[in-house]
Amino acid sequence: MAKQARAVQTWRSIVDAAASVFDDYGYERAAISEILRRAKVTKGALYFHFASKEAIAQAIMDEQTSTVEFEQEGSPLQSLVDGGQQFAFALRHNSMARAGTRLSIEGVFLGGPHPWGDWIDATARMLELGQERGEVFPQIDPMVSAKIIVASFTGIQLVSEADSGRADLREQVAEMWRHILPSIAHPGVIAHIKPEGRVDLAAQAREKAEREEQEARIAAEAKGAGSDPDSGSRPGGAGLRGGGSGRGPRAGGTGDEGDEEPAGAGVAAGGVVA
Repeated sequence: MAKQARAVQTWRSIVDAAASVFDDYGYERAAISEILRRAKVTKGALYFHFASKEAIAQAIMDEQTSTVEFEQEGSPLQSLVDGGQQFAFALRHNSMARAGTRLSIEGVFLGGPHPWGDWIDATARMLELGQERGEVFPQIDPMVSAKIIVASFTGIQLVSEADSGRADLREQVAEMWRHILPSIAHPGVIAHIKPEGRVDLAAQAREKAEREEQEARIAAEAKGAGSDPDSGSRPGGAGLRGGGSGRGPRAGGTGDEGDEEPAGAGVAAGGVVA
């Protein structure tokens, strides 16, 4: 179980680091050496999980779809709008979403599925559900409308990035829906749809950050109050095993992921092509 947990963590570190590199440099200029440096893993560990840079890019493109979940209950159209606003928010705050989008726009198909295929299919399913529940006009072709919606969103987020670094993306996506909804939905339904989304995700994120900061402060105060400097004991010390935490197996111990020591200083200079 320990080996499996370490492997999962290594995979996660590589994908997260690669997302930040692809976001910064694009596919062609992204260097494996820079991914290694940011992930703090060795080349052997990276190639244990991924056969090539293309494989890492494909994993990121697959991952970006997990940033959005369409609610199946309630209004399908509102859920579709909310999902679009979720992704708009992710494009501002999540390098995985930005990297996946950049890879798609750069046309890195990698011999795999259509880069926007998952988005189009998910949108079409929500439109079909909207037809079943009487929100979407019966004469609408869900797949055709889905392609228009995804293409419109893709173009709008690019224009928003150029205009404001995506600072106005939430409102721009809302305007997209104000233009599209009348062509696909019954007027009585549109009156109840909130193009900006039902939730202010930025406000929600701020509240979450404040709550976590407060909880961390309370925990730190409780830990400080529970320590006894005269006893020489450490709070929570009994929970440590084997002489300490945070140390992985020594190099060569398993051989399952190559040399697992951080790559850090071992990366050659000039990792990213100028």
